[in-house]
Amino acid sequence: MGEMTGKGTTDTAILVVSFGTSYADTCAVTIGQIEKDIQAAYPQYRVYRAWTSGMIRRKLQKRDGIRIFDVKEAMKQMKADGIRKVVVQPTHVLNGIENDLMTSDAMAYQEEFEQIVVGAPLLTFAEDNEKVIKAVVRELHPADDEALVLMGHGTEHFSNAIYAALDYQFKDLGYPNIFMGTVEAYPTIQSLIKAVKACSPRRVLLAPFMIVAGDHANNDLAGDDEDSWKTRFEQEGFEVECILRGLGEYREIRELLLAHTEAAVKLLAAQN
Repeated sequence: MGEMTGKGTTDTAILVVSFGTSYADTCAVTIGQIEKDIQAAYPQYRVYRAWTSGMIRRKLQKRDGIRIFDVKEAMKQMKADGIRKVVVQPTHVLNGIENDLMTSDAMAYQEEFEQIVVGAPLLTFAEDNEKVIKAVVRELHPADDEALVLMGHGTEHFSNAIYAALDYQFKDLGYPNIFMGTVEAYPTIQSLIKAVKACSPRRVLLAPFMIVAGDHANNDLAGDDEDSWKTRFEQEGFEVECILRGLGEYREIRELLLAHTEAAVKLLAAQN
């Protein structure tokens, strides 16, 4: 599952880098669809796949016999296939730890290729935030008496500040009933419960703010464990509905990633 298409006729490739998921259904409609959109936009290029999560890649290999490249393996494969120019496009949400590692892994092969250009993750530029907020609102459009609570991953990286900024920006753009939190950092579930209680909604909608609706969405968000977000909100007396759709399913999110890919492709051409 390294190179995906082989359609390209040029010596240029686009390497689409994702964290990855072991959930095949969500993979097809998120990561897979992003890759298809990129291939459709650039039929002349070859599109390759790499995933940054070693744990997920090992799980797929063991469970399904599917081998997916990490970034270094993909770079080696492209070199072997005669590729000379590479656009690396992440599907990561943030410029966080995974993205930093991906960039250094790819740029370690600078001597092997004529050009390597790295595209921007989903939330990079100021206007990205607003586009993503509008995409979420259009897809999930909570009623005035509902609260929509989004689960971001969260990171120890300083880029984590974007989650609190988004929470603020939802409110600033006129959506006081949309809340942003994280599984592993700030804003926490405790902060969210406090904020949601203050607006006394009729019910709470929970949705992942991640490219895929994988492990975190199915377990930390919608699971039946006592510490899942669903359980925590139910314990507070709320009616809860879980919407298990990754951001990659939203057409406008894929279009934004495609726009970042286009900017990287233009940069590649400008450097010639």
